[in-house]
Amino acid sequence: MGAHRRGAGPHQRRPPGRGDPLTPISVEAYLGGILAAVRPLEPSERALADSLGLVLTEAVISSVDLPGFDNSAMDGYAVVASDVAGASADAPVRLPVLGDVAAGDTTAYDLGAGSCRRIMTGAPVPAGADAVVPVELTDGGVDAVQVREPVAAGNAIRRAGEDVRAGDLVLPAGTRLLPHHVAAASAAGAATVRVRPAPRVAVITTGDELVPVGEPLQYGQIHDSNGPMLRAAVLASGAVCAAVVHVGDRDAEPLADVVLRLAEQADAVVTSGGISAGAYEPVKEAFSSGADVRFETVAMQPGKPQAFGLVGERRVPLFGLPGNPVSSLVSFETFVAPALRVMAGRAGGPAGLRATVTRGWRSPANKLQVARVVLTRSGDDWCVEPSGAQGSHILGGLACANAVALVPPDVTQVREGDWMDVRLLPGEELPA
Repeated sequence: MGAHRRGAGPHQRRPPGRGDPLTPISVEAYLGGILAAVRPLEPSERALADSLGLVLTEAVISSVDLPGFDNSAMDGYAVVASDVAGASADAPVRLPVLGDVAAGDTTAYDLGAGSCRRIMTGAPVPAGADAVVPVELTDGGVDAVQVREPVAAGNAIRRAGEDVRAGDLVLPAGTRLLPHHVAAASAAGAATVRVRPAPRVAVITTGDELVPVGEPLQYGQIHDSNGPMLRAAVLASGAVCAAVVHVGDRDAEPLADVVLRLAEQADAVVTSGGISAGAYEPVKEAFSSGADVRFETVAMQPGKPQAFGLVGERRVPLFGLPGNPVSSLVSFETFVAPALRVMAGRAGGPAGLRATVTRGWRSPANKLQVARVVLTRSGDDWCVEPSGAQGSHILGGLACANAVALVPPDVTQVREGDWMDVRLLPGEELPA
């Protein structure tokens, strides 16, 4: 960044507590600073139907018994068990059928000895009946039925409250609502729940060379892959993409205005590009002269330059990521995604696994390498090999990868047979 550019003069003030930007900071230390700065979002009441993936801040307590009434576990005939005690295939018991009881029937039926009612799965069991004979054990009669096997009292009846009683805990606070949780909460009568919202994230790409996908390229221009990629990464993390905008390199003032405007609408802002040491670095020019944003050199490859701070009146997290697409994605998954999980009230992160290297590669000294790899299964073991060249601009290798391997800073040569910690790329599934 030339000394003639705004914010780059020789008397520029370094923000309090900022380390030497030329001295690399470890990935763990940098991420720790981010996670210490971000806070869970304030909870709000929301319709259960609109809460998938969100985290409960209050427990769901059942307002009803489950089941709410004695009901049939299968299609058959509601009977008094003693009436069919002697039934057999050779000597079936014949009972008159007084009528049908369908699921959803709100009539309270009575049943006396010597008769039965045809009943459907989920239908209320008539008072006086103490068993259901499955239709498979009968001739399926409508006006009268022949029962060919005896059943014990209680057979095929779901008793009221045997699953959940009114007042029972159904889902504790801290549960991330998944489809089966939604089913349980719905059955328990919870139309609304109190949850932490999904963070709203605004994405800003920088660089005069970037052209929207679909527009023709002139000499020296490239398609903007970071905008669509980061939007997809935001969505894959369970957050909401509030905006995707592009800002050119030539003037730092508009970039600062865009960041602060978006910070009024979003819970986090992510920029790509504009944070390196050269000229035309708009994010660095916009924020390096203040104390709000730290610009760091992180001991990782790709993704060495990073920036983070709290901006605007609402102190919204600003994540400044490198501009090279692979660096940007790796940085998002390493630093932004964990912070978004904290903001959403989610504990933990994606599960990792250990895999054996089948083809080695070199790794830079004193840096955590996040290497793009192809993960495969071999018998009961997981295996990895590099997906291609590891340069931060290499998108072809990224497209072939389904995971990343984390190479420790003290390893410079990954060899066949080594064990590596591996994480799937967002949205990828374990290979068969």
